[in-house]
Amino acid sequence: MTEDYAVGNLVARTEAYLSEMALKSLAGAVSVLHLSENLLPLAEKIKLVSRCIDAIAFMACRESQFSMTGRSDTGNEGILSSTMSQPKPIVDWWAEELTILRIDIFQRVLVAMMARGFKQYALGPILMLYAQKSLRGLEIFGKGRKKIELQQEHEKRVVLETIVSLLPRERNVLSVSFLSMLLRAAIYLETTVACRLDLEKRMALQLGQAALDDLLIPSYSFTGDTLFDVDTIQRIMMNYLEYTVEGNRLGYQADGEYVSPPPSDTERVGKLMENYLAEIASDRNLTVSRFIGLAELIPEQSRITEDGMYRAIDIFLKAHPALSDMERKKVCSLMDCQKLSREACAHAAQNDRLPVQTVVQVLYYEQQRLRDVMNGNPMGGDSPALPSKVNLYSTDIHAVSDEISKLKRENEDLKIELVKMKMRLKEIEKSGGRSATGSPMSNTSPSADKPPLPRRSFINSVSKKLGRLYPFVRSEGNSIAKTRARPSKNRRHSIS
Repeated sequence: MTEDYAVGNLVARTEAYLSEMALKSLAGAVSVLHLSENLLPLAEKIKLVSRCIDAIAFMACRESQFSMTGRSDTGNEGILSSTMSQPKPIVDWWAEELTILRIDIFQRVLVAMMARGFKQYALGPILMLYAQKSLRGLEIFGKGRKKIELQQEHEKRVVLETIVSLLPRERNVLSVSFLSMLLRAAIYLETTVACRLDLEKRMALQLGQAALDDLLIPSYSFTGDTLFDVDTIQRIMMNYLEYTVEGNRLGYQADGEYVSPPPSDTERVGKLMENYLAEIASDRNLTVSRFIGLAELIPEQSRITEDGMYRAIDIFLKAHPALSDMERKKVCSLMDCQKLSREACAHAAQNDRLPVQTVVQVLYYEQQRLRDVMNGNPMGGDSPALPSKVNLYSTDIHAVSDEISKLKRENEDLKIELVKMKMRLKEIEKSGGRSATGSPMSNTSPSADKPPLPRRSFINSVSKKLGRLYPFVRSEGNSIAKTRARPSKNRRHSIS
C-alpha cells in the first residue's frame, strides 16, 4: 500500500486526505481522533493520534482567540470576581465536539490546548459539558441502593477523578451547584479521598454563593445513619472558616497569588448554615453532639438575630422529645436570647419544649428591652432584633414615638389585668375560707398553712398568659406574699 508498489497507492491517498481535508477543520480532526480510539495502539504508533491532538489544539486556540476578540469588541466582557479581571468563559461551538472523545484522549487534548496558550479558566465550560454528558444517569440525588454495574461504576469513577484534576484553580469559574453535583457523584462512586477533599475545599471557597439545595447531599452509607451527609458539610464549613481567618490555600489568581473570600460572604454563609441546621434538625438519627458541633461553627458575628438558630433548635427539640434536661440545656445554649426578635421572644415564652432557664432568660431580656423603651432610651437595648417592625435606630422621630406609645398602651392594659387579678384573688380567698368550715375562725385549722388549690392554679394560668408582656411584677409577688403571710399571723395569734 506504499509508493514502492505503485504511485498514488493507499498510504499516499490517506495522507493527502488527512492533510488537505480531515485535519483542516476542527470537527474533522475530532472525528478522526474519535475513530482512531478503536485502532489503538496502532494509531498511536503511526502518530495519527498526536497529529489529531495537535490540530485540534491549534484550531481551538485560534477559535477561542477570535471569539474572545469578538466579545470584547461588543462590550460583553465580565469580571470573574472582585479580585480578578478576566473575561467570563463562554461555551464555544466546538466544545460540544470534544465530548465524544474518551476521557484519556480528552485529557490530552486539553493539556495540548493549555500548552498552546489556552487559558485554564476557560476550560470550565468545556469540563461542565463533558461531565454532564459522561456522568448522566447516576442516582446522586436520592438515598438508596446503587443501580449501576461494577464495570460502569469504575469507568465513571475514572472520568470523575480526571475531570476534578483538570478543574481550573480560579474562583467563580465554576458554579457551586456544579461543584456540589461533582461532590455528590464523588461520594456516590467512592472516589479517592483526595478527590473528595479537593471538591470540598473548592465549595468552601465559594460557600457564600451556595444555595440550600447545594448543601443537602444525601448520605450513601446505607448504615441507618443520618439522611444527609452532615460530616461533609461540617468539613466544608471548617475549610471556609480557615480561609476567612488564616488566609486561603486554594484560590489562585492568574499570577499564582492567594485570594481570600469576600468579607460580605460571612452574613450569607451564617444564614445559609442556619437554614441547613433547620433542614436537618428533623432527622431523628441526628445526635445532639453532631447538631451542636455543626452549630458551633457558625460565627456569632454573622448572626444579626438569633431567630434562625432558635428555629433550628425548636425543630430539633420537637423531633427529639426524649432528650434529657441537660441535653436540652446544651442545645439551647447555642443561641443568645438577647438577640431574639420580638416575635421569637413571644413564641419562646410559650414554648414548652424549652428548658425553664431559657424561658426565664427570654422573658428577662424582653422585660429589659421594654423598660429601656419606656424610659425613652431606644438605644438602651443592644439587641438588633428589637426594631422588628419599626427601626428605632433610624432618624424617623414619628416612627419611634408611635412605637413608644404602643408599648405604653400595652403596659396600661397589663396594669388593668393585674388589678383584675388581685380582685379575683381576694374573692377566691374569701370564698375558700367560707367554704372550708363555714366560720371565720377557720384559719385556726391545721390546713390553714397551705394555700387553697384554686388560687395556685389560677396564678399559674395568669402567669402563663401575662408572662410574655410583664414577666416580673413585684406588686404581684408582694400581694401574694402578704396573703400567704396572713393565715400564719392569725394562727400564731390564736395559738398564743
